[in-house]
Amino acid sequence: MAGRLNVDIPKSIAEFEALINKVLPKRIFYKLLLRGKGLEFDSYRNFGGDEDATAIDWKASVRSNTLLTRQYVEERDMKIVFIIDVSDNMIFGSQEKLKCEYSAELAAAFAHVLINAGDKVGFILFNSHIVNISPPTPGKKQFDIFVYNLENSETYGGVSDLGGCLESILERLDPSISLVVLISDFIRLDASSSKRFEELGNVFETIAIMVRDPLDLTLPDINKEIVIKDPGTGEELIVNPKIARKVYEMNSQNQINAVKNLMINSNIDLLELNTKDEFAFNLATFLKGRVDRRD
Repeated sequence: MAGRLNVDIPKSIAEFEALINKVLPKRIFYKLLLRGKGLEFDSYRNFGGDEDATAIDWKASVRSNTLLTRQYVEERDMKIVFIIDVSDNMIFGSQEKLKCEYSAELAAAFAHVLINAGDKVGFILFNSHIVNISPPTPGKKQFDIFVYNLENSETYGGVSDLGGCLESILERLDPSISLVVLISDFIRLDASSSKRFEELGNVFETIAIMVRDPLDLTLPDINKEIVIKDPGTGEELIVNPKIARKVYEMNSQNQINAVKNLMINSNIDLLELNTKDEFAFNLATFLKGRVDRRD
């Protein structure tokens, strides 16, 4: 790869923020998306007539026979770290965006919301080791540094080995971090990393976002031989997609199920995304779901 990635960061930010404003009540600040270890329930208050009705806590309202909403004590110094896979795995795609381009737009849009809310954002970029790291910092300058690294094609390459470098990543995560957002295709992940993932999920509130391309899930429906190359080892395999398709799909689904189980056992919320779909609605809905599950 050379030059800049094919990304439109301003468009991604605008679309994501517009959807966030639609799916979340006006009185629920962006920080409430991260409600968990850093934010605690304080008390109930009477529902105001000019508020969004989705803010009502219906269970508490029925018990008290009056409309109530919850109030939370907000942590004022939120620190969020994005851990992003920049390996060869992510330089792949059959859609308009490569997985790395899709992930870059997603991460930038999410980070922009957080920084605008006054939170501190940091990042760790990895392949088989840590490629770049920046501690959580507030402000536009930090956002620009983050976007520059995501857009720069020289950032990307190398074999993906999240399991192998997770120990090093954990050593660099400050205990005061409020949220970790982990973005990868997780294709090379297996159960051998379970202990480190359990440590990550038990120490930090963590969101994992799995970005896959349609060709990660199935082979094209063609009856001719093609060459598949492993970007890590360089090993090549000649296959006929029509013959190998069912086995390929089964192996892909088994690996995805293994990732799901690993995240569940590690207390990590997982969002599955496909590059054929716009990320904004799915991410906004997922974040709203995190709020709803904690109400």
